Formats: sequence, structure tokens, C-alpha cells
Amino acid sequence: MFGPVLKGTKVTLRPGRESDAELFVRWFADMEVTRMLGRRMAIALYQEQEFLKKIGESKDDVWWAIEAEGKAIGASGIHAINWIDANATTGTMIGEKDCWGKGYATEAIGLRTRYAFRELNLHKLMTEVDTENVASRKALERNGYRTVGTRREQEFREGKWKDRWVGEVLREDWEKASRA
Repeated sequence: MFGPVLKGTKVTLRPGRESDAELFVRWFADMEVTRMLGRRMAIALYQEQEFLKKIGESKDDVWWAIEAEGKAIGASGIHAINWIDANATTGTMIGEKDCWGKGYATEAIGLRTRYAFRELNLHKLMTEVDTENVASRKALERNGYRTVGTRREQEFREGKWKDRWVGEVLREDWEKASRA
């Protein structure tokens, strides 16, 4: 399903539009943008219009386009929601390279995390990022995610085996940090 509009000070998370598919094609054709994404995520998102249709119909995914500087710059989502165990996997991508390093992902992750805990009543969010993607890891840690492990030699890329950092945030820990 598409998430509701969530406004922050730097970014707005909004439902996806058909016109966003063209942006995804451009972003996923750029190896610099996709090189640290999980391979399965990159393949799934590349399906243009079909991706938007499937997400819009899903009962176990919530997806937003990230807007900043008056344009769509990326996407964020809550995926594979397990309603019984109240947990899900999350992900964020900033596709516009000129928007990297400006705190947009950090704020988008915060808005998404708040929605997951306060509106969806989830108990835990999980994620993973390439260990070389220090900026993404820091953005997650700023929002309460903490290290639970490393998937050693998880992907073969650029002629080498690459590790993935695995993180999670519990609602209780996030609530305590939010009050501080």
C-alpha cells in the first residue's frame, strides 16, 4: 500500500505516482546509485509500472516517494510486514546523487519509523546495508537502529565478497530515545 503523506522539516514522504516509475528507471540505471543496494531490492524495484501497481495493492508493504527540494529524490518503505509478530524490514534509497549527504535519508527514516511504531503498532523494524555504506548506517543509527550482526561475504560485487550490516530497532527502545 502507499503510505500517507508524512511531512518533516526537510522532506515529505508521499504516495508514489506513475510518473515516479521513470525516475526509478534512471536511478537504477546508475551504478553509483545501486551499487550498495541489496541485489534483490534493486531487481524488484526496477520493474517500473508493475512495481508501483504491486506496492499499491500490497497489504504487507508500505511505500513512499521521498520529496525534497521540490522534487522526488528517492524512496522509503516498510516491507514484508509480519502482522502476527509485529515486525517488518525497512529500506531507504536516495536516487538523486546531488541530494546525498544533506540529511534527507535520516529524516525520511525517522518519519517512517515513527509511522511504523505509532500508526502500524509494530514492535520491531529490521534492516541491512552494505558495510561500506557508512552514511546509510549512520542515518539508521541516528534513528535508533543498532547493530545485531554482520552477514559475512553476503554478496559478490566488484570482484570481491561484500559484508552486510544488520540492524534493528525495537519500539520500546525507540520510544525511550524519542522522549530523551
